[in-house]
Amino acid sequence: MTVLSVENLKTHFFTKAGVVKAVDDVSFSVDAGKVLGLVGESGSGKTVTGFSIMGLVDPPGRIVSGRVLLEGHNLPDHSDDAMRKLRGDRIAMIFQDPMMTLNPVLRIDTQMMETVLAHRAVSRDSARELARNALGRVGIPSPDERLKAYPHQLSGGMRQRVASAIALLNNPRVIIADEPTTALDVTIQAQIIYEVQKLARETGTAMVWITHDLSVIAGLADDVCVMYAGRIVESGPTADLLDHPLHPYTAGLIASIPSRNQRGKPLHQIPGMTPSLLRLKPGCAFRDRCPHADAVCEQAPEITCPAPARTLRCFHPMTALEEIT
Repeated sequence: MTVLSVENLKTHFFTKAGVVKAVDDVSFSVDAGKVLGLVGESGSGKTVTGFSIMGLVDPPGRIVSGRVLLEGHNLPDHSDDAMRKLRGDRIAMIFQDPMMTLNPVLRIDTQMMETVLAHRAVSRDSARELARNALGRVGIPSPDERLKAYPHQLSGGMRQRVASAIALLNNPRVIIADEPTTALDVTIQAQIIYEVQKLARETGTAMVWITHDLSVIAGLADDVCVMYAGRIVESGPTADLLDHPLHPYTAGLIASIPSRNQRGKPLHQIPGMTPSLLRLKPGCAFRDRCPHADAVCEQAPEITCPAPARTLRCFHPMTALEEIT
């Protein structure tokens, strides 16, 4: 059953310098109990996609067109009050910066209990117990002591775990996770990923995991969407896409992973820089960095389905990873 469906989503920022098409015709869906990985370099539009789903895009940005369906209901049609009731309950987000989630002048227990009491008719003792259990699920030692702490008394990694616990509190139907394990060590990262997978399996929660780390996606996501310059350039089942990338950009990302390189050899890198979304040239946005680009790439590639469950925006699909390495 599809829980979240994003259809032809466009989110633009109308600045004095021009229109920034941060999200440009993005479509994907996530079924109950599944994890979708959204990957790409910084500036590719991943986080803005997440903010658009949550209804958190502020002026001068706005959703220009498209639909975001949560269990069949189009979220952009909801009022601000209706969205506030949904956030933290039916749909939640783990932000990359935990200080965007945590109030620096309130204790951890106050913030977590408020999240529970805003959406559930339970006693304060029950809300506190739920908060305590949530901290334990994300590997925070001495949860009773941490509940009494203020955010500034915790390390950056500890704050990130608290932010993850808050998102898990009400067992939402959808969680948008924006690089939630970036500040964590490998052991805690693995623990949170395990809890995320367990939550998805047991409760049917659908997850969108935003990251640049393909190694995390390989062990977590069921499907992957690769974003570049505001568009999804390739998507498919995780194992299939990572073993057989079709888009030169995807192949470049995979080839740049350190584990693929031999000792003493320089790391592979994709030449050039991500283009400015204010000055995008017509045609394929990746063509200035692509070793296979030619005159046909001056036209914008359409979405094709080169294989079952795979989509692609490219005139020159890869046949082997070695072509770019």
